[in-house]
Amino acid sequence: MSTETPFHNNPALWREAFPRLRPDGNKFDRGHALIFSGGLESVGAARLAARAALRVGAGLVTLACPKTALPAHAARGPDALMLRQADDASDWHRQLADSRITSVLIGPAFGVGPRTRDAVGVVLDARRATVLDADALSSFSATPQQLFERIGLASPVVLTPHAGEFRRLFGNKIADLPCEKAIREAAALSGAIVVLKGAETLICAPEGRLVMSNNGVPDLATAGSGDVLAGLITGLLAQGMQAFEAACAAVWMHSEAGRSFGAGLIADDLPEAILPFLRTLRHSTAN
Repeated sequence: MSTETPFHNNPALWREAFPRLRPDGNKFDRGHALIFSGGLESVGAARLAARAALRVGAGLVTLACPKTALPAHAARGPDALMLRQADDASDWHRQLADSRITSVLIGPAFGVGPRTRDAVGVVLDARRATVLDADALSSFSATPQQLFERIGLASPVVLTPHAGEFRRLFGNKIADLPCEKAIREAAALSGAIVVLKGAETLICAPEGRLVMSNNGVPDLATAGSGDVLAGLITGLLAQGMQAFEAACAAVWMHSEAGRSFGAGLIADDLPEAILPFLRTLRHSTAN
């Protein structure tokens, strides 16, 4: 396992991999992200993620939600979001049968328990670039090996735990190690790219490649901020960006957006706050 000093996150590490728009492209060329939403009482988290995925460039973003939540989603913008009913496994399979879907996010406010474990299994079996966040991680706290075995058979998977979720999923033995060693152990064990969120966010690939992002600010410690980050990663994956680079780019933009906005930031501000940085990156990769 690598013991190299981690790189500090900056655009030089991933700019060449950043998605480029084709002059003759269409919305499907820019990818289609599918984001799973919880029930009526918890529509906000998935919407934050979906808006971020749209802002970062995904050509289409579809929210898959229970029937009871459809009216709440329909009553809220942006109108560019697509809505699909998804109550059970047959619905999940039907949504994922669309070959145009290029990335999937499940977890934000989806609920903790066996239903979420079943849904994650369906998502991983579809073998699309996948982000597992929040409840999708906590639902496997008692059976983490079950999740890791499924990840091993899937396409690129990104896990986005905060410190508590990391401990629940990987256990005290790993969580109590020094941070850099802990995340390398976790990425190798899970077979996923792990984004350990915190004051200094660490991004690690299964083979041990490690990047540290220390451009975050305390203003980002607000409800929904992590949902936006998960959406940014999902939106970049939808466009075909490699998973490790997508995670690094999303973390960097998320942190820079928080830094530039500053005091008074709420998560709803973040998808718009990335725009100056997104424009700069688009310009720098245009040629």
